[in-house]
Formats: sequence, structure tokens, C-alpha cells
Amino acid sequence: MQLVDTSLFRTQAYVAGSWQGEPCMDIVSPVDARVIGQVPELGMAEARHCIDEARVAQSAWAKVTAKQRAATLKQWYELIIANSEDLAQIVTTEMGKPIKEARAEVQYAASFVEWFAEEAKRAYGDIIPSPQEDKRLFVTKQPVGVCAAITPWNFPLAMVTRKLAPALAAGCAMVLKPAPQTPFSALALAELADRAGVPKGLLSVITGDAQSIGQELCDSTKVRKLSFTGSTKVGVHLMQQCAPNIKKLSLELGGNAPFIVFEDADLDAAVAGAIQAKFRNAGQTCVCANRIYVHTAIHDKFVARLAQAMANLRVGNSFELATDIGPLVNVAALDKVKLHVQDALDKGANLVMGGEKHDLGHLYFQPTLLTEMTSHMLIAKEETFGPVAAVFSFDKVEQVTELANDTQYGLAAYFYGQNMAQCWQVAEALEYGMVGINTGIISNEVAPFGGIKSSGLGREGSKYGLDEYLELKYLCAAF
Repeated sequence: MQLVDTSLFRTQAYVAGSWQGEPCMDIVSPVDARVIGQVPELGMAEARHCIDEARVAQSAWAKVTAKQRAATLKQWYELIIANSEDLAQIVTTEMGKPIKEARAEVQYAASFVEWFAEEAKRAYGDIIPSPQEDKRLFVTKQPVGVCAAITPWNFPLAMVTRKLAPALAAGCAMVLKPAPQTPFSALALAELADRAGVPKGLLSVITGDAQSIGQELCDSTKVRKLSFTGSTKVGVHLMQQCAPNIKKLSLELGGNAPFIVFEDADLDAAVAGAIQAKFRNAGQTCVCANRIYVHTAIHDKFVARLAQAMANLRVGNSFELATDIGPLVNVAALDKVKLHVQDALDKGANLVMGGEKHDLGHLYFQPTLLTEMTSHMLIAKEETFGPVAAVFSFDKVEQVTELANDTQYGLAAYFYGQNMAQCWQVAEALEYGMVGINTGIISNEVAPFGGIKSSGLGREGSKYGLDEYLELKYLCAAF
């Protein structure tokens, strides 16, 4: 890691506007298994202090005009862009994604700050025509208050800004618990937010014991909203913890995305889309294509072209520009990928390519292509979160729609086809919060990101993302 501004690499927690804590927890890079630094192991008491300070700061911040809040966010955005290379270096070092993907994530993360800087000025209310002559009815929007966020390791910058930017834009405060694997990205963003003039106490980034910090964030009656991105299992647990004081929740949870290729699809486009949707971040994305369904009439052609495209993917050192696939994040992630591949093979899948740890060793895994998949295999039921393309075959539209929906998850789905009537039919039938039609990339700051069923509650990004941090207030005035 080579930083121009070494002060962005913070090893203390950002506690209510000041850097505190004795670094003691080792953070290990998946790139080469080296310890890259330490962060403090804070707990419930520090979390409670952050919440108390956030409540005071939020009261003042809510009174600041939307235009002023927007100006602060815009300054933060400009600092992120100005320090983009250093931020990308930190992401690659602690998370392992290829440097070209880390650079793209910096731009993606910054886009949310810019977007919500603009949306801060658009939290419009309503005037409702009254059914009574002597009354006037108004709806206003007010900030929720103190918010908490728990973010994942796979997008350690973007998942922070996608939550923090709308919270600040709406007039809220935020206490953030980043993933234990990737704290340095969040701490760097806090440093830049401080430089941008975000008021002291309004933002905290606290590292340490996830269970005790999470419990305090859920139990505190002063925290009025929790936003979490992670597994469905943990999301359910947090939802249960928040239930006693009826917190507002945003939950972006697990996925099991189908990727459907119909008989009339543009095969080259479908293969390119599958590579994007499957192998970005080594398959470690919540919207990653997990089940690839291909019509039997074009199955063999698609598999052949996909195998050729996969053969061109370069597994290597994440800091090299030519690298397409870096390491998995940790040993548990590697073991899960190995388990899913072996389970498929044991149940009759055909191994076209890959299937083993890469020659680079450590946490690197070969791009793997499996065919003859069935619904009885683990890959059909669970997220693999690794560079494994599993191809199923189908004959009829109704059949593949039913297969695609046969999961508790409902985050993202993709399909390729040219028949427009069929496209709309399938898009409406798929039980997912997001559907990519003839594209493998769907995420951006202007569209709502989120799922249904066990994939979560609420939406992030877009104009709808601001509403997650606002409460409606109805005013009835008699004259």
C-alpha cells in the first residue's frame, strides 16, 4: 500500500469527533496474509458514549438548512475524489479486490455523497386538499434522529456512503460499526468527513466487539433507526433485538440471484453480462449471479463461450492492473466455496474448468465452471460468494421463472432475451427487488437498491433512499 496522504490510514476509532482508543486488534490483508495494522477493541460503553454525543449533535444539525447540509456533503464528496487513489489502495489492501475494481468502488462510493448532497434540498412535503372548510392539512418530513449502521466488508467504502450520506442529508446523526475485516476504509472516510466540516459528534466510527457494540446500538432507545448490510441470519437477529423499541430498519441481506439466458438471447452479450455479474469482486457481491439458467437449445454454445471468456480471466496480485480476480476475503469464505463445489460434484455436476485452489495458494481460487446442476445442490439454495459459475438448463419460460423464484431470497435477478413481450412478462413475474434485463450491472446511485422476502427491507440510493432517514409528520390546522 502506497499512500500519498498517510494520515488517511487511521488506527484509532473516530469517537464523537475525536480519535480515540489503543490499537490492539490485528487486521490481516487477504492479499498476502500480512498484518497491515491494528484498531482499538471498543465495546458497549464507548458505543453508548457515541450515541449520547450523537443525540446532542443531531439536535443542532437538524436545524441547519438543507442547503448548508448539502454544502458540507459536497465538500466531503470533493475530498473523496481528491483522495481517490489513496482510498483505493486502502480498499485493496484490507479487502483484496483488484485495484481497478477498488478505484471503481471509490467513484461509486463518492456518487452517493454527491447524489444525496443534491437530494438534501428535495425532501418535499405535501398539502392535502381538506375535506373540511375550516381545516388545512400538511405533511412535512423530519429527520429520524440518531441512526446506527453496520456495514459489510465486500464494499467497505460504498456501503458506508450509501448509508451515511442520506442520513447526514436528512439531518440525522450516525454511529457506524464497520466490518471487522475492513475498518480502515470507514476510518479514512471519517477523516475526510471531519475535514469537510461534519460537526463533531454527528458521526462516529467505532471498532471492536461486534456483539456488544451491536447490542448497544439495538437496545438504545436514543437510536431511532438501524441500517444493516450483511447476512440474512444476522439481519434476523438484529431485527429481533430492535423489536422492543420499534426501531426503523433498513436491511440489505442475502441473495441468490438467478441469471437467465433465453433461446433468443444475444449470446455474446449474455456471456459478457455473466462475467460481470458473476466474477466481479471474485464473486463476493450480494447481487452476484449465483444460478445461471440457460435454455437447452443454446446451452452448449453458451457454456463453450463462457468457458472461453473465463479462461481469459487473470487471477493474480490485486495491485496489478491486469488482475481480474483477487483472493477471497478469509479462510471461511474459501472453505464455503470448496464445500459448494464438492457438494455439486458429489451430486452429479460436471466440472468444465477450475474447481481447485489456485496455484497462488493462500485465499485464491480458480474460476470454476460447473454444468448439469440441479436444485438439490447447495449452490441452488445458498450464496456461494466465490468465483463459481453454476449452469442449469431449462426448456420453458414458466419452468425457469418457477425455478428462479424457488428461494427465500429476492434481491437481484438477471435475464437476457430479445422478445419484448416475454421480457416484460418475466420481469414482472420474477420475485426480486431488482431485475437486470440484458445487462449484468444494475447498481448506481440514482436507482433504488434493495430486495424483498428474506433479502431485506427498505431501499438505498435514489430519491427513495433519503426517505429511509425521514419521518412523515401530518399537521392539521383549524382556522
